[in-house]
Amino acid sequence: MNYIGIDIGGTNLKAGLVDETGRLLATRKMKVAGIADPAALAWTIHVLSMDLCHDFGCGLEDIVSIGVGCPGAVEIRGGSILYTCNLPLRNVPLRRLFHQLSDLPLYIENDANCAALAEYYVGGGRGSKRFITVTLGTGVGGGIVHNGKIFHGSNGMAGEVGHMSIEMNGEECPCGRRGCWEQYASANALKRQTARALSEHPDSILARVIAENDGHVSGQSAFIAARQGCEIGQQVCDQYIRYLTVGIVNIINIFQPDTLAIGGGVSNESDEQLLLPLRRQVAAHSLPCNYDKMTRIVKAELGNDAGVIGAALLGKNKRMI
Repeated sequence: MNYIGIDIGGTNLKAGLVDETGRLLATRKMKVAGIADPAALAWTIHVLSMDLCHDFGCGLEDIVSIGVGCPGAVEIRGGSILYTCNLPLRNVPLRRLFHQLSDLPLYIENDANCAALAEYYVGGGRGSKRFITVTLGTGVGGGIVHNGKIFHGSNGMAGEVGHMSIEMNGEECPCGRRGCWEQYASANALKRQTARALSEHPDSILARVIAENDGHVSGQSAFIAARQGCEIGQQVCDQYIRYLTVGIVNIINIFQPDTLAIGGGVSNESDEQLLLPLRRQVAAHSLPCNYDKMTRIVKAELGNDAGVIGAALLGKNKRMI
């Protein structure tokens, strides 16, 4: 049995044909800027589905279902997109529009939840019963899977871990609040912390690393400088990991998952620089429990494919629960 997943991102829309095991069989990608209205989105999903089947040499009759993941708020029962910041789409009855073109079942889910579902089945969360993903990107996203089911909360908004406050009067957040975790632990926050250190220490190894990158401050800059023996770069890394620890400890103390997977570009840093010190700090600050019951902290394994694989597996998840 095969499934189709659609991942609507900030720049691109990615589509994938996925088999029962979560293996990607074929992919397509296009710019979201070319999608002008709700009807065009439904038509695009239909056409991409036919293209993927053509690429792999199968027919639409071989597809069990189609899943769509998008950032923002969705209404999963009715199959509607309520709001997304990437496209001018509000209150879009996507399932109804799509069913004017095809009879295939179509499911809609938040993109972070799709990524969590993919990691739960075929990535870092394999074998877990209670699993959480934390994605470190422009913001901080999260997804919660409990006994094979995505946890949505009463209104579908559960998992917005980036907006727990860790500093009551801290940094302003676009959500309107202050001190949100993503203002300290996202990749963008790491860049700001690095830029601040650069301005305060213009003669450091960190400054040379950034100059060698055409003056571009990236989420890797401090880690690269630290590997070269830069004390300032190491201080930035240490501070960032402390901020990361605060949020992860909060999540673990509330949910006590079997496994927590960290994804996003920052997670690509070496275990010695990121994962190992993070595990040590989390263990030191979490509520005490038996060693064999401690949350396992791992790296997410599926990278940029997690969204499309998870969207595709929405149909499999519906069949299994």
